[in-house]
Amino acid sequence: MKYLCLGYFDPQKMDALPQAEIDAVMGECQPHLDGLYGSGHLLVDAGLALEGKCLRRVAGKLRATDGPFIETKEMIGSAFIIEAQDMAEAVQIASLHPTTQVAAGEPLGWGIEIRPIHSFGMGEAKT
Repeated sequence: MKYLCLGYFDPQKMDALPQAEIDAVMGECQPHLDGLYGSGHLLVDAGLALEGKCLRRVAGKLRATDGPFIETKEMIGSAFIIEAQDMAEAVQIASLHPTTQVAAGEPLGWGIEIRPIHSFGMGEAKT
């Protein structure tokens, strides 16, 4: 089964750090990413920009609004897809990510949400 893992952070806490501290924290991430990449379970890994759009139908018309999209102090900063036998294995694999391994991320609100993916197909022709 495939799982979507969303990496969260607190942007106010990150923005409060000097760039040199952010660079140092991010520099601690690579060995953990190497472990995740080497696990053989990672299918996709992506960092997300802070800007974006939200599309909704409102009163029968399409509305595009600027993000962030939910009222929360946390922001999604990354997304990755893994393959695992079950949620317990997904937790074990996702725990290799720097979000859970780099101690300096804790005061910055780093965390991961893991959700099973239910595939609706990839647009392939049905025969």
